[in-house]
Amino acid sequence: MVLGGVADAIGGVIGALAGTGAAGKLEKLTIMPLDKKLQKIKGLEPIEVLFNPTALSIAKPVNWREAQATPNGSSSSSASSSSTPDASATSRKLNAPEIQFGGGGSRTLTLELLFDVTEPVDIKGQKQEFKDVRMLTNKIVNLTRFRRIDNKEEDPPVCRLSWGETLSGSDFPFDGVITNLTQNFTLFGKQGNPLRATLSIQFREYLIPENDKRKTDPEFTTRVVVRGDTVSSIAADVYLDPKRWRAIADANGLDDPRRLAPGQRLNIPKLL
Repeated sequence: MVLGGVADAIGGVIGALAGTGAAGKLEKLTIMPLDKKLQKIKGLEPIEVLFNPTALSIAKPVNWREAQATPNGSSSSSASSSSTPDASATSRKLNAPEIQFGGGGSRTLTLELLFDVTEPVDIKGQKQEFKDVRMLTNKIVNLTRFRRIDNKEEDPPVCRLSWGETLSGSDFPFDGVITNLTQNFTLFGKQGNPLRATLSIQFREYLIPENDKRKTDPEFTTRVVVRGDTVSSIAADVYLDPKRWRAIADANGLDDPRRLAPGQRLNIPKLL
């Protein structure tokens, strides 16, 4: 099929740019369902996209606000979010009013995913045939719905998007929840079964405050080992990459990184 071949070729180019390695293996974008503690959910498997996206966008709002003017004409440290001329700290000696940082907003990741089953498709290295594209797209739809487990309603999962190698300080892996999903079905079989679809998905960043502080606050540069911890699991929690365990092992002179004692305090180095 022409479209499938073109999409696969585009995916190959994007995958190569994402860092597929010398062997030329195509790395596909993967969506991993997680709970609110960013742990794997039993019974929910990672979703590997059919074709890599040809583009994605990540928006990050940063809030700045004008300082509130005081009666003597100086700006107040208790900034106001008001943007009216009377409330802002305007001055005849300045070309613009003083502004103060008001905090960062959640990042938003937006992408489109193509699904096409007019020909057998590659699923984890195996060719499979599908008569209805919804057999694949419904896996994404299910990430927007709550689940009922043991008579208890569970919120839709957090999604971790990963693609290729992890670069420290980059936007991937991206942890977020789906806030908008649009399905556009564009090709149908003789029985009305959809064969091709484009999904437009928007994710809003999800983070655990303690984890965020650990990355930016000097008070969070140590970690107390609890039962079940490994150097790899700590690296996954702190750096979002278990493969960076060696940085922790080297910083603490660990001869055997597999043996950690509960209560042991580890120094967590910042990655350059």
